[in-house]
Amino acid sequence: MIATDVSSPFLTPLKLTMMVSLFLAIPVILHQIWGFIAPGLYKHEKRIAVPLLVSSILLFYTGMAFAYFLVFPLIFKFFAAATPAGVEMMTDITSYLDFVMTLFFAFGVAFEIPVAVVLLVWIGVVDVKYLKKIRPYVIIGCFVVGMILTPPDIFSQTLLAVPMWMLFEIGILFSGLISKRGEHPDDQPDDDQPPATQP
Repeated sequence: MIATDVSSPFLTPLKLTMMVSLFLAIPVILHQIWGFIAPGLYKHEKRIAVPLLVSSILLFYTGMAFAYFLVFPLIFKFFAAATPAGVEMMTDITSYLDFVMTLFFAFGVAFEIPVAVVLLVWIGVVDVKYLKKIRPYVIIGCFVVGMILTPPDIFSQTLLAVPMWMLFEIGILFSGLISKRGEHPDDQPDDDQPPATQP
């Protein structure tokens, strides 16, 4: 790799460290958010919120692992093979980092689709029948999102769009299971009611 900017050899490792720290801190950040909102949730809300929280963390890291172990080797091999004869491929360190981090983030977020689908069905925004009805539009939307979030080549777009579609189908499957079991108990908070405020 090469550095085309004077400050790149210093700023790029610093940027990488900050990004990695943020990705690794996601469970801690979500745990703190959960600690803030959990006391105000009902029992049935906690029963689904905890699995969704854990699933969202695992799916985000699964998306990053998918990008690292499967997508990156294929993309780099494709780009290297597509390099015209007589052209030496020398990647700028800043451009390389931006490319890699963009794909990491894109795949991490894309793998949250099942959680988003289940959450939308659970709160009553949509139902499973409606999700099945709009399936063709979702497939097109996956390719549009893949085009926006990934570098401008059809290969990267497809590698993101197809897993997004599959994850959408998984979300529909789990939403159907939850809908069949979706009887809520009495909406009573776990903790005692807060004391009345004094006038």
